[in-house]
Amino acid sequence: MDTRQAILAFSQSEKAKSALIMATQLMEIYNGLPEPEKHCAERFIRAFLGMITSEISLSKKMTPADMWTAVDKSLNTAFIMMNSGVLSEASYHITQAISAVTTIGQRSMQFLMDQKLL
Repeated sequence: MDTRQAILAFSQSEKAKSALIMATQLMEIYNGLPEPEKHCAERFIRAFLGMITSEISLSKKMTPADMWTAVDKSLNTAFIMMNSGVLSEASYHITQAISAVTTIGQRSMQFLMDQKLL
């Protein structure tokens, strides 16, 4: 990783982490909704996760793609859970994605600190 990639990885990881945290909060709201309202909420959550996935794809083009493998895997599994009708189980995989994104941010920040840029 070079300095430019570290800066971009740190920036993208923070953006992704914020969005993923919002997604978990939306899922908590979803779990508390009455059954008739869940269908619309699920469509919104799918669209939101799709936007996050697009941001991750962009991040993979801007930084070393292998950094994002665990995030991709967790989000793909979350979509599989949603498609299987168990949206509540998708929360676990989104939490795993948050952990992976946090690791990317920490490693990028450590690289920048080692370079005396932070």
